[in-house]
Amino acid sequence: MAVLGKLLKNRRAGQAGLAWNAPNLAGENTLALSSPDFGDQETIPIVHAGRGLGGKDLSPALAWDAVPAGTAQLLLVIEDPDAPTAVPNNHGIALLDPSVTGLAQGGLDIESPAAGVRLLSAGSRRGYRGPAPRKGHGPHRYVFQLFALAEPLVVGAGSAVPDSAAPRDVLAAAGGVLARGRLDGFYERA
Repeated sequence: MAVLGKLLKNRRAGQAGLAWNAPNLAGENTLALSSPDFGDQETIPIVHAGRGLGGKDLSPALAWDAVPAGTAQLLLVIEDPDAPTAVPNNHGIALLDPSVTGLAQGGLDIESPAAGVRLLSAGSRRGYRGPAPRKGHGPHRYVFQLFALAEPLVVGAGSAVPDSAAPRDVLAAAGGVLARGRLDGFYERA
């Protein structure tokens, strides 16, 4: 496994593909997004890593500023732009009620999400998926992005977002961003 990671070391999806850089998710105002579990640009503790790496797939606690008046929904997106793929890997996507002001550890757990949290498909599954980079691939950035949306998100012809909607469809349908916040953490497989 370490050999494959080393062979792919220079292959990375890149930050340009992050939801943060999508024109429809741009916003002038910012939310201060933080975690008591790790600081911005700091290492994410192993407890939040994938089970296969000795972690618990426990989503970190998150906190943010009050959202602007008129916020209909919050969209939380967690992505890994250092994955050796064409686009960043999605590690979690959720819609939150605007009254939610933070998440406790485990708030993105598929079995018992926090009140006001609706977990959407992150590609291979719903809920939080902890860091699990390939051995030898180097450090990976995990970008937690929170968007305050002016209108409820609608994907496709329906009047709501199906839980199984592909992340790319959810992100493409989002817009009307009133404010946004970002928190970057790093994890490297030992």
